[in-house]
Parts: sequence; C-alpha cells; structure tokens
Amino acid sequence: MGTPSIKVFNTLSMQKEPLTPLRPGEVGIYVCGPTVYSYAHIGNARTFTAFDVVVRYLRYRGFKVRYVRNVTDVDDKIIRAAAETHEPPELLAERFFQVFQEDARRLKLLEPDFSPKVTDHIPEIRSLIQKLLDGGFAYTSQGDVYFEVSRYPQYARLSGKKLEELQVGDRVQQGEAKRNPVDFALWKSAKPGEPFWEAPWGPGRPGWHIECSAMSEKYLGETFDLHGGALDLIFPHHENELAQSQAASGKPCAKVWMHANFLDLAGAKMSKSLGNVVRLRDALVRVDGETLRYFFLSTHYRNPISFVDKSLSDSELRLEYFYETLQKVSARIGAGGFAPGPLHDNPGRFLEAFETSMDDDFNCPGAMAALAGLFGSMNEWVEKPPTKDKALVGRTLVAMLEQARTMGGVLGIFADDPAQWLLHHRARAVLEKGINPERVEQLISARTQARANKDFGQADALREELKGLGVEVMDRASGTGWKVIT
Repeated sequence: MGTPSIKVFNTLSMQKEPLTPLRPGEVGIYVCGPTVYSYAHIGNARTFTAFDVVVRYLRYRGFKVRYVRNVTDVDDKIIRAAAETHEPPELLAERFFQVFQEDARRLKLLEPDFSPKVTDHIPEIRSLIQKLLDGGFAYTSQGDVYFEVSRYPQYARLSGKKLEELQVGDRVQQGEAKRNPVDFALWKSAKPGEPFWEAPWGPGRPGWHIECSAMSEKYLGETFDLHGGALDLIFPHHENELAQSQAASGKPCAKVWMHANFLDLAGAKMSKSLGNVVRLRDALVRVDGETLRYFFLSTHYRNPISFVDKSLSDSELRLEYFYETLQKVSARIGAGGFAPGPLHDNPGRFLEAFETSMDDDFNCPGAMAALAGLFGSMNEWVEKPPTKDKALVGRTLVAMLEQARTMGGVLGIFADDPAQWLLHHRARAVLEKGINPERVEQLISARTQARANKDFGQADALREELKGLGVEVMDRASGTGWKVIT
C-alpha cells in the first residue's frame, strides 16, 4: 500500500499538516474519554465516533495504532452526583462506566488498547505533581497544589486566548487560595465525606487536568502523535494539560491536537449543565447504533451538526438502501467461484476516491460520496448489467462487494448480515406503526407464491392489502423487497 499521505488539521497551528508519526509506521493517540457521573449524551458519542473512525482508518492504512481513551472516575461532578443519589462516589462511577461500555458496544466503538481510570493512576499523578513543584511551576496553598500560569510563558497558545483577558474575566472560587485567578488546581485537599489519597503535600485528590497528562505520558510517552477531544475541551482542559505536560518534561506534548465540533439540539450546544441533552442510551432506543454512526459521519468532524428527527430518518433510509443492495449483490453472485479474469470499468476507482477523501483530514462526507457511487454502480450491475458475460458480471460484483465491505469496516458500518439487519429493522419499523410483522411476512410469502403460480390477480390483491397496512412492495430483477411507507 505504501506510505499514505494523510493530512490532519492541527488546532495548535490552525492548519492542515502532513501526518508524520514519531516512529515510522506507528501512531499514538490519546482521546479524552467519559466522566462517568451520568449517562453519556449524543454530543459525547459524536466525538468518540469521530476518533473511532480515525483509529480504524489509520489501521486500514497500515499504521500500528496505540489507542488510549481515559475514564475520569473521580471529580467534582461525580462527588455531587453521588451525594444526590446517596451512594459512594466510586460505586456511582463504576455503575455509569458499565453503562457507557454497553452503549459504546451498541454504537460499535472499538475498544481502546488502554482505558485508564484516574483512581488506578494516583502514583503517576502524584509523581508528575511533585515534578512540577520541584521545577518551580507549581505551589502549595492550604493543602491544595496549583499550577502557576505566570511561570509558563507559552500558556494559552493552543486556545489563542490572551492572558490579560483571562485574568480580568476569571474569579477565585470560594475555598480556593490561588496566587492568581488563572492558576489551576493540580491537587485538591481532602474534604469531609470525599474520596482522598495521601500525598507529601497533604491528603486529597487530583484536579481534572493533571490526570490526562499523567496517563498519556504513561501509555504514550512524554511526546506522542495525536491528542483528540471535543471542541469545548480546548480551553481550559487541553490548554492546561499542554502547559503542565510541557513544563514538566521540557518537550512538546502532542504533535497534533484534533477537536470534534459541537452537536446541537434546536440550535443550542448540547450540554448536561444546560439540560438540553439527548442521552446516547435514549437515542439508541430510537435507532440502532449503525444509523447513529451514519448520522454522525455524514458531517465532517470539524463542522457542527444538528440533531433533528429528519436527519435520523434519512440516515436510517440510507442504511436500509445499503443493506438491501448488499443483500441483492450477495444473492446475484451466489457461491461465487468465478474464474480469474478482467473486471469491467475500473471498479477500484470508488475505493481510490474513498481513500483520497479520508486522507484529507478524515473527510467522512467525501468518503460517503464515494461509497454512494459504489452502491449506485452495484445496483446497476444487479438490475441492468452492461454485458451478458455472466462471469465478467460476477467478477466485477465480487470486486465491488469487497470494496463495500472494506469501506464499511473503516466507517464501522455493514458489520451485520444484511438479511438479519433488514429483518430486525423492518420488524421494528412495523411495530412502531402498530403493524403486525407476522402478518406482513405471511402476506409477502403468499404473494411470492401467487407470482410463482402466475396468479397475478391474487398477487396484485395482496400488494394492495399490504399497502393498506402501510407496507410498500418492491419487485426487482433480483427479487422482491419491501419497506414501511413513511
């Protein structure tokens, strides 16, 4: 395959740059994962899906990827949520971590190579804080430890914010004892009823930002290739993470910082704090994981995306079309066994277009356009092949089907058996409309038999009966299909 020329938009430089891994052929990726204090929302899911595809594509292109996605299992939000439910914070965190794992599997997210939890990495966090104290970049104050922003002149270069504006706009919160409002906590002193760990400067727990610096260093090294997360993490989380990592090591942290844009609902950025959220778990009741993935990937990860019912319906219809096509092609080629020989009309051009789009900052909409072209061509070859040479038709369809599976593997779709997916999808669709799926299957079967017996009057009557139930029948050269009338 050779070395691909992949370009990635780097938030740090605000431009696309060639992907040049520290170690040829290997890529280290760190993505900020869930804070497990509640259910993940679909904004979180959009971000995780975007980076899931990044990992899949890099592996497809031949890179050995080391993928790390952390789990924040102790912080202020978890402690507050546990107080509301009257349970220990560690039990609440573990409960919602398991919920997240289940939802992630339904969304068909790859399992990261490492999913480090904060509470399992307290020694590494303490060691990094001590290094910052020893280097003069941090100070203790009433049991807390703070990073002293004024000691790091490059602060705010990731976000592009001006330090003087931050100093005016920020405020010292009650209970904090900072030297400067923009300083941020590395360690928070123990409070009654809160989890804590011992440390040389006093018992307490980690601040939010230090965890990612400690865990990325442990699993990827002081400098690594890609750091990902949502757009709202640029400031303050990633800004603080970059500052403390580079202050401690004297080396660059991540070479490239990637950020997925917001998902909004009714024009408002999705946020648990604002209350305008759709839980991932609830969305997965409305549509399956592949449909949700398709919806997310239909917009470039750096562009905002609006969550509306029509977009979900459109995504579901597209996936139904894709699976129907896969089923038709599989039925047409049968067991295969076609003798080796030439193909017709360079079917590989679709995969080339797919790779060209993905090489350009993981442009999934462009890749999906190539995918749509491939499926359109497959349908033409099934319904009206341009040649009567059955072996040539078979070889070409086999080649196109392999490409479809390859593209689907990168995007995380088409993993299911087409017949099973369509059966499940249609059964759910008819149930949602109050239609008896068993009755539909009986009528479809009876109509198929009537057509085989050349009793076309009966076949037409059964078609009308199905239409009255809300089901449309589609007769094709490759066989009979059906769908719920929308």
